[in-house]
Amino acid sequence: MIGEAAHTRAESHLARGYTLALTGTFVWSATGPMIAYLLASTALLPVTLAAWRDLLTAGVLAVVLAVFARHRLRLPRRHWGFLAAYGATLALTNATWTWSVQLNGAAISTVLVYTSPALVALGSRWLFGERLSRVIGVSLVLSIVGVALVAGLYDPLTLAANPMGTILGIGSGALFAAYSLFGKGAARRGLHATTIMVYTFGAAGALLFLAAGRDALPTIPPSAWLGLFILAAGPTLGGYGLFTASLAYLPATNASLVTALEPALTACLAWVFLGETMTPVQLLGGALIVSSVVALALGERRSE
Repeated sequence: MIGEAAHTRAESHLARGYTLALTGTFVWSATGPMIAYLLASTALLPVTLAAWRDLLTAGVLAVVLAVFARHRLRLPRRHWGFLAAYGATLALTNATWTWSVQLNGAAISTVLVYTSPALVALGSRWLFGERLSRVIGVSLVLSIVGVALVAGLYDPLTLAANPMGTILGIGSGALFAAYSLFGKGAARRGLHATTIMVYTFGAAGALLFLAAGRDALPTIPPSAWLGLFILAAGPTLGGYGLFTASLAYLPATNASLVTALEPALTACLAWVFLGETMTPVQLLGGALIVSSVVALALGERRSE
């Protein structure tokens, strides 16, 4: 009887964990389409949108922490330089990805960002001495081939039609990998995830605000400001929060497998709401990139 009750509780925890992870991934997947819509329907420039997304995210999270966990806002001086560099990397990541969404569309941009897990695995070998396994090698090959298909690297005419979009799409994946490696370093310093997020998003937003110059305070209607707030509080904080909550019930490997659904969900949302489509070759490339993420996660699971 006791064993049966424990088994029931374990199944309930798993169900709750997968529900949180799936909901968080679905909320996250709305980021690209929302950015694409705001860029197309307002006078916002990519750098301005990225600046306000980061500033509003940091502001909302700071208010939440001030009310419920004020101690999370304390940051020892020894971490200031590290988090400033972390924030600068996030600023480059968000600006590049937002610009990529404008040029490539939400679906393709999101797919290309998912090359980052394989790059993180490679970077972890050099920076942290982690083992470079055969699974990582396979994942890298799948990512490279997937990028070639999605970005059209095999077709000179496709490359010539949108060279900047190709550069930004691939670059955003590499920058997100750098941001993730900073995250590994932050975890080794014992910093809490919410503390990291409020300061890195705040630093990134401030840097992008300065970079935007005269365009930092755009003349946009209240509805656009509401859209920016929803983007920050919903897909950014909401998705991150739900995924973090799922880790209390799921192993990190299982949760990461769920997030591999994001490119597919983003492509569906972009198709339904924005009319974006991907060619069969691009869909194949996207499938290879997602497969590389799944291969990495399964490889980690076997090594546990």
